[in-house]
Order: sequence, then structure tokens, then C-alpha cells
Amino acid sequence: MSKYRIGWMPGDGVGVDVMDATRIVLDALGFDAEYIHGDIGWDSWCQEANALPDRTIAMLRGVDAALFGAITSKPKEEAEAELIPALQGKGHVYRSPIVRLRQEFNLRTNLRPCKAYAGNPLNFRDGLDMVVFRQNTEDLYMGIEWHPLPQELRDVMMKTLPGPTKRLAETANEDIAVSARVLTRLGCQQIVRDAFEYAKKFGYKTVTVVEKPNVVRETSGLMVREARKIAKDYPGIELWETNIDAMCMWLIKNPEQYGVMVSSNMFGDILSDLCAQLVGGLGFACSGNLGDQIGIFEPSHGSAPKYVGLNKVNPIAMILSAKMMLDHLGEKDMAVRMENAVAEVIREGQARTYDMGGTTTTTGMAEAIAKRC
Repeated sequence: MSKYRIGWMPGDGVGVDVMDATRIVLDALGFDAEYIHGDIGWDSWCQEANALPDRTIAMLRGVDAALFGAITSKPKEEAEAELIPALQGKGHVYRSPIVRLRQEFNLRTNLRPCKAYAGNPLNFRDGLDMVVFRQNTEDLYMGIEWHPLPQELRDVMMKTLPGPTKRLAETANEDIAVSARVLTRLGCQQIVRDAFEYAKKFGYKTVTVVEKPNVVRETSGLMVREARKIAKDYPGIELWETNIDAMCMWLIKNPEQYGVMVSSNMFGDILSDLCAQLVGGLGFACSGNLGDQIGIFEPSHGSAPKYVGLNKVNPIAMILSAKMMLDHLGEKDMAVRMENAVAEVIREGQARTYDMGGTTTTTGMAEAIAKRC
């Protein structure tokens, strides 16, 4: 019997390619696991009107951790049009399966390390070592939206909106769309404490909370107030506060000044992609979705349909996501060996995928890394 049961969800597009590549490296490490396939993504949506079938959720309840490749997402009208004919016109609405997974398993913390490995020609600046903690289950991504605007909600908005409401008063309900930004005190507390605990464990001197409380006063204000309270429990770590727009500027100007950053879901999404680009782009952007029950690990890139079947894309983000899974499972030695192998291949520069200016295939990059594990 294998030591671990690992959920295996390639998803769509190049998700299959990078997952296959990652398996090469895991096998080279001698990782003892049974991989349990899970259907997820666009094909499941088109055939079943459910991008995350119940059988996949049931599978995930019986594994130690899971790896996830990538999924295709399309706007509402396009998603409806691609359903098989028998399912069209039935009121089915596409919902992102990864967002649903995060909420179904309360994967409240999205952890995104961004490290500039020596020798990477795509580094914005060498020596960067940043970590973004993104609240993973709340904010605008909860999907609480209305279009057209319900009259009862309109009445509440007219009563509570500060300042002039002429445009709202003169605009018909069918011409108004609304999304609700929801943050809870507990959600803010948990993500901020996770960030401080990480900073304490790995020796970072600061934690930067990135929000917009001067404009989004109630939700961002709640996050910042809770961060200030929690910071008092960590006297050796300084809390910095900055707005999301200013943070984007400072990360371009002085990225080396920042280590651990923490933010709400949407701002954290923006922030982590910017940090990823500073260390080479989405081909190097790994992430982990963490909760009390399970960890699900995935690259931050999408399904890249134009590259499907070309064996071309960079698998390092997926491989580093598997490294995060090994850390999560307590397989520290394997995690170190995997990361050292990645770093060595990047430093040597003999194997480079197209995004790095080379011609190495997805499989070729995985094999180069596997040889050094």
C-alpha cells in the first residue's frame, strides 16, 4: 500500500501537460503515492453542466493532498452555448470549479511564494524572495452578484449611498450590475495570523497588509484593523500598511524591500500575479490552497488553449507547486531535493522552455530536473 493518496486533477489544456511533467519529477524523487484521478474543468461542464462533479468532491475527501493543473473558463453566454444540446436552455450556470473547491473545503489561505532563482533570464531583479498570503474564500470571489438589479436592493442602495445618486436614480434596473464584496472578521484574522506565523517561522522581519481602506472603508478597513491587533502578538515583526495601487508601484521600484504580504482575495490575486512577473512570470508561479481538511496545490497560470498538445509550456510552476505539497505533507527532504534540482537547472541554463528564450519541451524540462533530484 502506498504511503499517500494524492488527488490528481489535470483539468484542461496544458494542465494535462504540466501534470504529466510533474509526475516525472515526483517519480524520480521516489515519492510513494497512489494518484487518484478527479474529473474537473471544461469537458465536465460541457458534458454534465457541472465543472466540478460530485464524484470529484467525494474523492478529495479521502486523500492526503491534491494536485491540480489548470482549467478553462468562459463568460456565461459562451459557457451555455458549449453545453451538449440536451443540457442547453435548462438554466445551468457555469461556476469556477477552483473557486467552488476553495469554498467547499474552506481552503481559506492561498499561499504564493515568489522567488527569483539565480540564472533565470526573466527575473526582473535577482535575489527576490517574496510570499503573498491571499484570503481565498471571501471578497468579490464569493459570487454574490445581481443583474439586473433587484428593486429591493436598489431601495437599500438609494438610502445608504453617500453623496449624489443621480446616475443611479436615472438608470433602469436592467442596466445595473452589482457585485458584493464580503469580508468577515474571522477571515481577516485567519489570513493575517497565517502571514505572521509564516514570517516568524522563516525569519521575515516585516508583514505588509495591502488593502485600500481610504476608499473601500468598511471591508478594507476591517482587514487593516484586525492586522493591527494581531501584529501586537508578534513584537519582533513590523507591520507595514499600504494601498494596493501604491503597492504595485513600490514593487516595481523597490521589490527587495518586501517579504511577506497579506491581502484580501481580489487584491491578493492582483498582487500575486505582479510578484510572479517579477520572478519570471506565470511559468514560475506556484501556489497552495490550504485549509484544515486538505491542501490543494496548483500553478497560477491558466489552461493556455493555444499551446495544447504542443509539449511547449514551462512546467516549473506546477513542479514547484508539487514541492509545496511535499512540504505540506512533511516530506521536507524530498521538497528540498526538488527545489534544489529546479534551481540547478535554471542556474545552468542548458534547459530553457520557450518563455525563457529556449526550445526545451515541457517533458524535456521535467526530465532535466528529474536527473538532478
